[in-house]
Amino acid sequence: MNPKKTEFIWFGSRGNLENLAASTFTSSLTVTRDVVQRANVVRDLGVTLGLDSELSMQNHISKVTQTCFCHIRRLKQVRKLLVSDVAAKLVVSLVFSRLDYCNAILAGLPRSTIAPLQRVQNAAARLVARLDHVTATLKDRHWLPSSSK
Repeated sequence: MNPKKTEFIWFGSRGNLENLAASTFTSSLTVTRDVVQRANVVRDLGVTLGLDSELSMQNHISKVTQTCFCHIRRLKQVRKLLVSDVAAKLVVSLVFSRLDYCNAILAGLPRSTIAPLQRVQNAAARLVARLDHVTATLKDRHWLPSSSK
């Protein structure tokens, strides 16, 4: 075990976590003479899992959204040089690949938490179709919504 790369996290409801924070043993653990520090957010499988202590996934969604919008802004700069099919392929490879990676961990989250991912998808559809209304583009491209209605 590498103590510099190892961390631990407590999971629980907000109330239980507040009770743990009041106790003295929650900031670090000693494992075979190595001290492991507590973290509020951990990463696994290359996903900046916003695996936070409340399992809200806010950090993960924020990071994915930020990265996707960065790619969309870059694609907007060259969009006028691309035909729709090429633009769609670039969006799928640069944006949707990030939206799809480990998306099963988002199942069951509230719609308000997932809403930023839907905004990314809508912006990608606007980029491809050069339209303000995205519903037809989403259907034509078979891009499923991030949450069902």
